Amino acid sequence: MRVIQLTDLHCVPYGRVAMGRCETNTLAERALRAVARFRPQADALLITGDLSDNGLPGAYTLLAEMFRRTLDMPIYVIPGNHDRRDNFRAGLAHLPGVTDHPIFVQYTIEHLPVRIIMLDTVIHGSPAGEMCAERMAWLEARLAEQPDRPTMLAMHHPSFDCGINDAIGLRNAAEFNALVARHPQIRRIICGHHHRPVTAPIAQAIASICPGVAHQVELDLVTKGLVGLWNLEPAAFQLHTWMDQPGAGQAMVSHTGYVDDYGGPFPFVGDPDAPH
Repeated sequence: MRVIQLTDLHCVPYGRVAMGRCETNTLAERALRAVARFRPQADALLITGDLSDNGLPGAYTLLAEMFRRTLDMPIYVIPGNHDRRDNFRAGLAHLPGVTDHPIFVQYTIEHLPVRIIMLDTVIHGSPAGEMCAERMAWLEARLAEQPDRPTMLAMHHPSFDCGINDAIGLRNAAEFNALVARHPQIRRIICGHHHRPVTAPIAQAIASICPGVAHQVELDLVTKGLVGLWNLEPAAFQLHTWMDQPGAGQAMVSHTGYVDDYGGPFPFVGDPDAPH
């Protein structure tokens, strides 16, 4: 199983730019084309929130057109704090799972070797996230259905502190992490929101944040990112692969790939004086 994760596209309606200077639409399409070129082709694309920068209907119309002209694979999406759930559900209703739940954008992906549960952590009007009582109960019920099947959770807001933007993470992180600990089939948790590659343990699971598609948050552990500075470090995606491990069964192995092309590839030419 190979799934590619993109996050934080921050698309805007035609004629706008995000944050006054970031051409997120161009950068998002560049990332989608990188996914389309990747070989071997992924089984699915997961996008973990902030598909739009302002949640306006035109952003989702534009993004739906990008999907149609760039990708020929299943696309699974969840909203982030920059999305407006009503416009998200209306503009992307053609994608699997988006309207399965009557209120939230959360659903399961069942056809892959690892079960994937897509979670909606959005609080309307807040940059922070939450798994409210209704969403927590829904997740508990889904996990109880298949307690022995390896499972990956996908969500926008991470439930761990990393020193950057922690004030706008998941509000009920302790409750959520306790749920993870009660369900040992949860092996991976993939997130967005922080625009940086970050990894941390949550009980028996490994949690990770994928870099942004367009812009990154500055790696600043002094002010803890609260000043909201961003930069144009290389855009990236993550590839999550379920594969055999020597003497340890199967596990999720993750790679970070870059959207841009760089110099190379070049052959390794050994130095005649190298000790091997």
